[in-house]
Amino acid sequence: MAAAPLLVVGGLFVSTTVGDGGQPTVPDVAPVASVPVPAPAPTSPTRGTMPRVAGVRPDTVVVPSLDVRADVTPIATQDGALNPPSDPLDVGWWSGGSRPGDATGAAVITGHTVHTGGGAFDDLEELATGDRVLVLSGGTTVAYAVATVEVLSRAELARESATVFARSGPGRLVLITCEDWDGTAYRSNVVVTAWPVGT
Repeated sequence: MAAAPLLVVGGLFVSTTVGDGGQPTVPDVAPVASVPVPAPAPTSPTRGTMPRVAGVRPDTVVVPSLDVRADVTPIATQDGALNPPSDPLDVGWWSGGSRPGDATGAAVITGHTVHTGGGAFDDLEELATGDRVLVLSGGTTVAYAVATVEVLSRAELARESATVFARSGPGRLVLITCEDWDGTAYRSNVVVTAWPVGT
């Protein structure tokens, strides 16, 4: 059995080091949590099954109650890990999961939190049930309403990864970022689950 890829949700941790040429290197993103992303279950088409509804490739995510409008970049696993874009103002959509608007599975969008401010998802934990999240793709808008906001430790997220990142079940949006800066690293993750609603 092949090992499942890992999801690394990182907080922006700036550390300046000197490279081979004596010049400071670019800031590093410190991984905060490595969580197994379940591999898709093997499926075979059967007579009478409903076809999957095509979702959209997200360009922008808008969270009106947090005054967030962030560009979305597709991200994929690299060496078994999935990292948000290095620019903390952008967020990443896990292209190996579902698309926003799909009838099944979690469309996962992740971004950095910056403990000094400036990350697109800095205040994700302040979302409340019913808050809208809009995913834009060209002229299409896919609207969601927040259902749950959880702060999970690394261990808790690892235990719940099969549910959080599942490619099965009703279509939903999952937003993830880091939380609980301890002066050195982030100890937890905010996980927001939102269900589709009419625009």
